[in-house]
Amino acid sequence: MTNRSYKVRFRTTEVYKGKRGTTYTVRWSVNGQRHGETFKTSAAADSFRATLLVAANNGEPFDQNTGRPVSHAAPAAGTTWYDFALQYVDMKWPRISANNRISTAKALTKATLALLRTEPVQYEGVDVRKALREYAFNKNRRDEAPPEYRAILAWVRRNSLPMSAWEDSKHVDAVLQALDTMLDGTQAAASSAKRYRRILNVVLNYAVRQNVLQSNPMPKGKGENTAPRTSGAVDKRSLLNPHQVAALLTWIAARPRTGHRLTAFFATLYYAGLRPEDAVLPATGWGELRVHTAQPEVGSHWTDDGETHETRHLKGRASGDTRTVPVHPALVEMLRALVARDELKPGDLLFPGEKGGLLAGSVYRRAWAKAREAVLPEHEFKSPVGKRVYDLRHTCLTTWLNNGIPPAQVADWAGNSVPVLLSTYARCITGQTAELQRRIEGPQMLPRTLGSPAAVVPSPRTPRPPGRAR
Repeated sequence: MTNRSYKVRFRTTEVYKGKRGTTYTVRWSVNGQRHGETFKTSAAADSFRATLLVAANNGEPFDQNTGRPVSHAAPAAGTTWYDFALQYVDMKWPRISANNRISTAKALTKATLALLRTEPVQYEGVDVRKALREYAFNKNRRDEAPPEYRAILAWVRRNSLPMSAWEDSKHVDAVLQALDTMLDGTQAAASSAKRYRRILNVVLNYAVRQNVLQSNPMPKGKGENTAPRTSGAVDKRSLLNPHQVAALLTWIAARPRTGHRLTAFFATLYYAGLRPEDAVLPATGWGELRVHTAQPEVGSHWTDDGETHETRHLKGRASGDTRTVPVHPALVEMLRALVARDELKPGDLLFPGEKGGLLAGSVYRRAWAKAREAVLPEHEFKSPVGKRVYDLRHTCLTTWLNNGIPPAQVADWAGNSVPVLLSTYARCITGQTAELQRRIEGPQMLPRTLGSPAAVVPSPRTPRPPGRAR
């Protein structure tokens, strides 16, 4: 092994006397690479140093990365990060959603690139990332990697640092830096960085359970290397007013062939607050939508059945659980018109794509983007207002909250928990200040004092009466 050496040199044990006590640090080097181990007692330090001396005198090779004799190597020294990451993917694959598989592959790709002995300058960076993300960390496609990507992955395996690298803070910092930055070196979105850190924490906890690492080296608590703060609150500027929604849907309705269908699709998000991936309709009045599954679009390479969409249980709910959402009379009318026009039958898709099958996300996102550009004034088009299709859902839930629907009921309709709902939409609740002030004005008033027109609250600067003890 290239990381082993017989050139071991020992130094005098260092003694440090500090305010918190005395420590003893054993110093030695392996092929010029310095190492140290600190102990609280001189006896422990002497025992450790004697163990190393015996191994060196017996002609045993030392690991240059850990500084320990090969016979003392922990499991972490004998397993590379790349091989362990592959093992983790294979273990986790059947237990996680397709979207989670993609996020896991991205996080592991960033960490793997940061844990190489040297940079793969002989390959294009985009090819190395693709080989790792699309093939190595995708269990479905690993055996399908083209020859050029197999060569890259073979090089990565040879040059991957051992798991013991996690015991060195410089390697931990390098991984954290990789997770927090984009390919061009700019800061990554806080939500993405936090998601990748969360995934890596799970990976390293698995390494601890497998006795590959003694502890999880990811930083905890406050500090410069902790995860960046994120805010899940909705930006009020992204919400749409009824006039804007009406104008956008009118423009979309005029599109040939699929305009009427896309209009009903967007109206469902606006009136019922559904997610794009998530019915019982009366002739008139209010109706209900019974939502029982979600079909997010993730790509055929990441699903078990090779389909572009993955059918999963509702977000935040147990498998088989359902939720009922009220349908506004205006939406009832639109959906009934859609059913009649397209001659839909029970079991048919309400919003199919132009060629059948599920409506593709690229189709409705492109239609929405064109509608914003065509309808909104330039200053609104450049603003966050309605920039994402998801903002229709945000607008719906905010409207419900601002018109007095109890948060618990809104959370049930929306498929959120109450804490998540309030933390997400608290900044968007408006128009209730005057009524709320009226409610507390009387109950909060202090009792009137005798002969005084109003309650008097003593100032904190009022001097104490003469003669009162302090």
